[in-house]
Amino acid sequence: MFESLTERFEKSFKLLKGQGYITEVNVAETLKDVRRALLDADVNYKIAKNFTDSVKEKALGRDVLTSVSPGQLMVKIVHEELSQLMGSEHEEIDLKGKPAIVLIAGLQGSGKTTFSAKLAYHLKNKKNKKVLLVAGDVYRPAAIDQLHVLGEQAETEVFSDKESKNPVDIAKRAVKHAKTMGHDVIVVDTAGRLAIDQQMMDEIASLKKNLNPQETLFVVDAMTGQDAVKTAKAFNDRLDYEGVVLTKLDGDTRGGAALSIKAVVNKPIKFVGIGEKIDAIDVFHPKRMSDRILGMGDIVSLVEKAQEQFDEKESREMQKKLAKNQFNFNDFLKQLQQVKKMGNFKDLAGMIPGMGKAMKDMEIEDDAFKGIEAIIKSMTPEERENPSIINGSRRKRIAQGSGTNITEVNRLIKQFGDTRKMMKMMKGGKSKMMNMMKGMG
Repeated sequence: MFESLTERFEKSFKLLKGQGYITEVNVAETLKDVRRALLDADVNYKIAKNFTDSVKEKALGRDVLTSVSPGQLMVKIVHEELSQLMGSEHEEIDLKGKPAIVLIAGLQGSGKTTFSAKLAYHLKNKKNKKVLLVAGDVYRPAAIDQLHVLGEQAETEVFSDKESKNPVDIAKRAVKHAKTMGHDVIVVDTAGRLAIDQQMMDEIASLKKNLNPQETLFVVDAMTGQDAVKTAKAFNDRLDYEGVVLTKLDGDTRGGAALSIKAVVNKPIKFVGIGEKIDAIDVFHPKRMSDRILGMGDIVSLVEKAQEQFDEKESREMQKKLAKNQFNFNDFLKQLQQVKKMGNFKDLAGMIPGMGKAMKDMEIEDDAFKGIEAIIKSMTPEERENPSIINGSRRKRIAQGSGTNITEVNRLIKQFGDTRKMMKMMKGGKSKMMNMMKGMG
């Protein structure tokens, strides 16, 4: 995500490194490179020019603090302007009303149906809402079946009628059903076309008029760049929707659509799709996205993901075990499984400042922990509970049982022992930790 843009920005800021102060000449040189980076990322020329003009004005009009280098100041200003460009503050989805109606619009192939199910899953699990999915795409073959399959994954009821070819009628009956069954939110998937046409626009406009939804969300494929922005404008001119959803953002290394849409349609990006799984959806935060583009990581989102998976009571129990040096392989396996639920390991590491760049060329499989889990599961309950009893013959048996080799088993047991020591030192206070680090040095 934004990989090439991050690299280009980094090179641009290097032009200011070692400079004692900001001048019109060195700012112009840096911003010329920044503008090129934005254009290469498929950002509209006018938006890129306005962006760099605004950065230049702020850079030259700001007193440089003696403790801040010109490069650092430029990064700070660019960060502020990037956040502003993408909407400055996060805007929540409007769920007022019982039931609240959310209408999903967009072109065919943009990911509307998949996003509809992801949104239902998100609202059910994060907002504790009872959601009804409505199959309003009556033209695309298998669209209704696809929504039913996705609805099962999201554990959400789907309302459909394969006999009817009238999406307005289907949606109205779905609203009655939702009121009867006590649903909090209705998410209406709609038909798309391969290009903008009058019939599609009339149909979606009719749906909006008849349903009077709290939210109309426009779904667009981030990888289509400037085309995404043009489509967003055409839809907004007709529908005046409340927010944008960018799908396939994980496959977009340039990021032009994310940087341009808000400036063109003046509507917030509310959600982003970041993978194929039912939970691969993120609420969009402009400031956090600016952090990631500039290689600063995204610690807040990482902490939020961790909080979703880690149980508070379990964490307290774990702390007690650490204090008594009783942390064992059962606890380690439990922690590992919770980390896996947080998402792709490489993406998570990219949220830690500096780690994204360090891991750029590393290939990390989704099942990176598979070997570790196999080794632990090949241990007897007694060995997991008390790792100190694992001698040479036991290690050999564990390696055979897990389909690994004795070197891998030895490495895991050593790393586990080192981790336990470090955790004990951290509990023992700063002085013990410092002594340990000196020893390591």
